[in-house]
Amino acid sequence: MKVHVADHPLISHKLTVLRDKQTNSPTFRQLVEELVTLLAYEATREVHTRSVEIETPVTAMLGTKLTDPKPVVVPILRAGLGMLEGMVRLIPTAEVGFLGMVRDEKTLKASTYANRLPEDLSGRQCFILDPMLATGGTLIMAIEYLIARGATDITAICILSAPEGIAALEKAFAHVDVPIRLVTGALDQKLNEHGYIVPGLGDAGDRLYGVV
Repeated sequence: MKVHVADHPLISHKLTVLRDKQTNSPTFRQLVEELVTLLAYEATREVHTRSVEIETPVTAMLGTKLTDPKPVVVPILRAGLGMLEGMVRLIPTAEVGFLGMVRDEKTLKASTYANRLPEDLSGRQCFILDPMLATGGTLIMAIEYLIARGATDITAICILSAPEGIAALEKAFAHVDVPIRLVTGALDQKLNEHGYIVPGLGDAGDRLYGVV
């Protein structure tokens, strides 16, 4: 598994504002969109393309276009939904599927409650959106779900990641042939006793949409 921590001053600046507990929900949502667009730029470096001949106003040339089938973007509900706009802004032709997953606050284990994905993901590049990689349980289950449907190229985009979550991912997919990549805005210190990332930014879903 490849791990890329995006090291860019703009990402660091936006993350600092995002982490601040005084940042309100509208500002938080806007920053998440902006951050995801920056992270998506890194995450799509290996997106599949093909060569095409075109005519510019000056001459003929060989250009580049995305190949078919189109990439599939998979936000993990609910917090991943806040990342979707930032991703499709960069790849507007991508198809969008959804996975509804929830983590039990006592056991820290994830379970799936909804999905809206193609039955066959063979040959599709899949981009999973989940703000926080904490224990890794949710992301592991999501990746396993996509592999079971035939996905052969998977990239996860997370705003923050904990070392424990990355270690869990590497262990879970150590012997899997499917290329798996993680692109994250920062690698934080650790998880606390409640499974929250430290220093982190709190509960991403609550900060995006409020407590309901």
